[in-house]
Amino acid sequence: MAPKLSNYSIVTFLSRQFYHLRTHYFSTTQNFLIPTNKTCIHLLKNCKSMNQLKQIQTQIVVLGLAQNVDAIKKLVAFSADPSVGNLFYAQKIFDRIETPSLLVYNVMIKAYTKSAHFRKALLLFDQMRVDGLWPDNYTYPFVFKSIGHLREASTGEKIRGFVVKSGDEFDCYVCNSVMDMYGELGRIEDSRKVFDEMPERDSVSWNVLISGYVKCKKFEEAVNVYLQMREEKSVKPEEATIVSTLSACIALKNLELGKEIHNYVTHLIGFTTKIGNALVDMYCKCGCLHIARQIFNKLPNKNVICWTSMVSGYVNCGKLDDARQLFDNSPVKDIVLWTSMINGYVQFNHVDEAMTLFQQMQIYNIKPDKFTMVALLTGCAQVGGLKQGTWIHEYMKEHRIRIDAVCGTALIDMYAKCGCIEKSLEVFHGLHEKDTASWTSIICALSLNGKSSLALKLFSEMNELGFRPDDITFIGVLNACSHGRLVEEGWKHFESMKSVYEIEPKIEHFGCLIDLLGRAGLLKEAEKIVNKIPREKDEMLVPVYSALLSACRLYGDVDLGEDLADRLSEIEGGDSSIHMLLANIYASVGRWEDVKKVRRKMRGDGVRKEPGCSSIEVNGNVYEFLAGDASHPEMNDIYFSLNTLFKQSFVCEKYDVELVNLVSINS
Repeated sequence: MAPKLSNYSIVTFLSRQFYHLRTHYFSTTQNFLIPTNKTCIHLLKNCKSMNQLKQIQTQIVVLGLAQNVDAIKKLVAFSADPSVGNLFYAQKIFDRIETPSLLVYNVMIKAYTKSAHFRKALLLFDQMRVDGLWPDNYTYPFVFKSIGHLREASTGEKIRGFVVKSGDEFDCYVCNSVMDMYGELGRIEDSRKVFDEMPERDSVSWNVLISGYVKCKKFEEAVNVYLQMREEKSVKPEEATIVSTLSACIALKNLELGKEIHNYVTHLIGFTTKIGNALVDMYCKCGCLHIARQIFNKLPNKNVICWTSMVSGYVNCGKLDDARQLFDNSPVKDIVLWTSMINGYVQFNHVDEAMTLFQQMQIYNIKPDKFTMVALLTGCAQVGGLKQGTWIHEYMKEHRIRIDAVCGTALIDMYAKCGCIEKSLEVFHGLHEKDTASWTSIICALSLNGKSSLALKLFSEMNELGFRPDDITFIGVLNACSHGRLVEEGWKHFESMKSVYEIEPKIEHFGCLIDLLGRAGLLKEAEKIVNKIPREKDEMLVPVYSALLSACRLYGDVDLGEDLADRLSEIEGGDSSIHMLLANIYASVGRWEDVKKVRRKMRGDGVRKEPGCSSIEVNGNVYEFLAGDASHPEMNDIYFSLNTLFKQSFVCEKYDVELVNLVSINS
């Protein structure tokens, strides 16, 4: 059995330990030989790390001060601080407190909310009420924040009742947090009601309402609140106000207000990094690259967000060389900037450059995220790069990039556009989480590959499982009906869009319906539909007219074809496809003189036929060919191979020999 320490030994030991702590904080020659409540509190105020806190706590416990109110406040506050503390340790201290005070509860609720443990914050609030403590205006803001993130509206209303009972109903700090909660819940009208009833508003009140409208995509209302704020002049717009309002300007393409805000910033409040970033982003997305670049060049401290906005601005305007130059000059590159540049290459069909940049990204040990993968898979889908797309799929598996609904949708689309519909189905059925987009993707994929019955079967399953189709889903469904010539079913789905799902049919849906009727030879019915389509802009009707014109060629309806061609020529006279379709309609009924007239008219009007384009993937590289283009470096070998195939096919036809056998003999 270990010898028991005397009182003198304990005091001596603590004094030595305390001396080491004291010398860390004091440069004077004061001597605190025996630790006291006062000296412990003083050390806690100057504590710098969890290790020091634990040493001081040991002294406090041994001295019998473990339930001292001042000591508890300091211990919990330090350990709950996310920058230096440990929330798990703070909870251990909290659990040992016999009667926690309101202040300690507030510290813990705030800490859990800040660290995104929202459920735990609400449980502590309930525990506080059980302990007989009444919340104050420091408790509610973090409780309402947790409710907003958990999206529990009923709990929010219940706790708002406590606010009324506690007399904090009109406290500005509390009202701001209630408004923020309603904004998170999407109940922006309730947020506005709270705002209108507030006797006093500060800048945060205005900012919360504006950002709430932006979150709910009510951009006009957000702008109106900003204008009201400027008009009332009780509170001046600040950084947060400016940033939120500029987001609304971007969505509305309201360049005029954006410029007015720019002027206000320049003359009244000055630039900050966040305001500079927001202005650069606004001008880029409104197409004013030169002004964005001027602001960008003048910003003294450019962070990676600013570089990304500027690069994305050049990308969206198709200025890939300028974007790449800026990208290369950026001193810091995060995954968002890399993905923006890769996405830019994909957007403008420079898939090889996108893949090269991805390889460079790996050299710099930048870990790609799902959005990088989606951008690359989209590029592979565009050019039919099956080998590259399959490699990306394997890369995702190898590097444990989770194939969620977003990545799954991109993989389904890539495999479908490369003709591997079985792989698309394999990916779809392997998804642990499916959303409307993934269901839509597989339905469109099956429709694209002629699997109409399976596409419609999956659409029924989608509805049975409670997924709500969107307007893109119905494009896939109507295309499936069109390819399967399922006229009655197509009509039923088209009419259900508005009657069942409250989706207003767009021009694309009318185009699918016209194509369905046209393929079935119901040209008169299709013409009636065309004449009923609302005419907002003539240009929007081009796909519909073109679909019906193609049907006229298929069924040789010259009169309707001529009428449609005249309508199309008035809208887009320079489109060669219109003239070629009309020429083909004449050719289908043997009216060769009319074919010649169409071609002469094309030459006279300077309309040139768009050259046909095809691509082929060889050893992971995609090669693209245009009709009449002889610029390929191996064009002589290509034509030699084509001539050889032509001769062999002629021999096959003449002597009834399989081409495969003939090629193997010649080899």
